[in-house]
Amino acid sequence: MSAPAAGAPVAAREERFLAHHFRGMAEQLETSTLGIWLFLGSEVLFFGGLFAAYAVARALHPELFRYGRHLLDWRLGALNTAVLVTSSLSVAWAVRAAQLGDRRGLVTSLSVTLGLALTFLGVKAVEWTHKLEHGVRWGAAYRPAADLLAGTPGLGAAPDHPGAFFSLYYLMTGLHGVHVLAGVGLLAWLVARARRGDFGPGYFVPVEVVALYWHLVDAIWIFLFPLFYLA
Repeated sequence: MSAPAAGAPVAAREERFLAHHFRGMAEQLETSTLGIWLFLGSEVLFFGGLFAAYAVARALHPELFRYGRHLLDWRLGALNTAVLVTSSLSVAWAVRAAQLGDRRGLVTSLSVTLGLALTFLGVKAVEWTHKLEHGVRWGAAYRPAADLLAGTPGLGAAPDHPGAFFSLYYLMTGLHGVHVLAGVGLLAWLVARARRGDFGPGYFVPVEVVALYWHLVDAIWIFLFPLFYLA
């Protein structure tokens, strides 16, 4: 279908994004929203299994988690928490800007969210690099990491197999990082379309769907942060 001219009414220009099997933009938005909620539900079940594994491992070997969290820098975790919470606010404003037809506000909000997502990945890369340089890797061979905590008051001797803690840490934060990376791609796609003027009061389905996905990414991290860095 050919796109209407730039001078055409906004509603007419947005109508070209209506899929042929929907009767109107409202029905398309409702169906798309239902679809993303079903997808998010499957994501909750997926991460729910990982959180259950965490709970079982912690119940069976609490000393591993008491020891392992001292090898994590809670300040970096707190920084990333602040970054993601802020990004949730900016992406929520992006949805509102799209609904209001505020093209400049939409581009700005999406760009801020994208920048914060990249900041999160950068902080996580610094953290992982530091751990790997000190021998804190996936698996059970973590004896070199014990030197980092030598003499820590009240900690006691390192457990025989501290690797179980970091196996869960790398698995859960790594999968979360994959979701953040996917979000980066989606946000970059939205920024490109927003600059082109694709979104407005009559059509903002992709912005709302990606925003809901991003809120889930934020919520998962809010659980991961205290479980690994503080508990």
